[in-house]
Amino acid sequence: MVRKLAAGRLFVHLAAVAFVGCVLTAVQFQAVLIAFFAERTAALVAVLVVGPVLSMASLAALATSARAFVPLTRRARGRWAWAAGVYACGTAGAVAAVAANLRDDGLHTVLLHPWGGLWYALGAAFFLPGARTRLATLAAAALLAAGGSYLAWEAAQPPTLTEWLTANGVDRALLQVGDLPSGYALDDVGASESSFGATYTRPGAPDLHLSVERIGHDTRRSDARGCPVPFGETIHCSDDGDGRQLVSYEGDYKRRDLRLRRDGLVHTVTVQGSGRTGLSAARHLLTTLRPATDAELTPLLDRPMRD
Repeated sequence: MVRKLAAGRLFVHLAAVAFVGCVLTAVQFQAVLIAFFAERTAALVAVLVVGPVLSMASLAALATSARAFVPLTRRARGRWAWAAGVYACGTAGAVAAVAANLRDDGLHTVLLHPWGGLWYALGAAFFLPGARTRLATLAAAALLAAGGSYLAWEAAQPPTLTEWLTANGVDRALLQVGDLPSGYALDDVGASESSFGATYTRPGAPDLHLSVERIGHDTRRSDARGCPVPFGETIHCSDDGDGRQLVSYEGDYKRRDLRLRRDGLVHTVTVQGSGRTGLSAARHLLTTLRPATDAELTPLLDRPMRD
């Protein structure tokens, strides 16, 4: 019964330290961010100096409740030493988590505050009497550090193409390209839930942009032939043969769209400028349409992926 009571008090003590650690981690992290983005050196220095002092004062006050089973906390100096050790352990764990999860597009972790609280609790556990307790605490800290490092390493790995497509909700049926026209190279690709695009370039020739969408995705008004209704510019539509439609825009931004509707999809190759230049290459793309290979879709991995 006595052992159960002692174990219960130890659990409550460590839980209280973890809770305070969570709060301190959250407050200090936000204070550092605010001071950093304020771009004032004095504010940042004040946070880095005053923050630790106030944090250790809070922990020293908490240490009074541990006097019965932590001999170090029975004296005022000991309580401050205990507070400094716990604070150092908790802060080191939080800083390590930030450093391990910092990416070019921000901090990739939502568990920073409880992680910091856990390390505060480990610091408090180290001060409990008994060599076995300290060894167990060190072993637990080593396991947590190793596990956290592995998770951070795994999260830092680039996604696979399947993971990227799934996370961004890409309709795989849209991922179609044409064989390269003579002299052209596939320069870039892009994809979303509702469309796919590929850009083909050739020195001295207008770029070709292939887009693939579901029929009905384009909400612009069109006539019975599917020709867009002019709105501030002159548009000419003609039959290009083999099911293709040529749409010429003669406004300030001259371009030609070669469209092919097939299997519920609209394939459009846009050629900049006027005249016939680039149309034969556009026809070649639409004639040789096929599913894109993984190698052709690799540039998608350089684009943002939803969490």
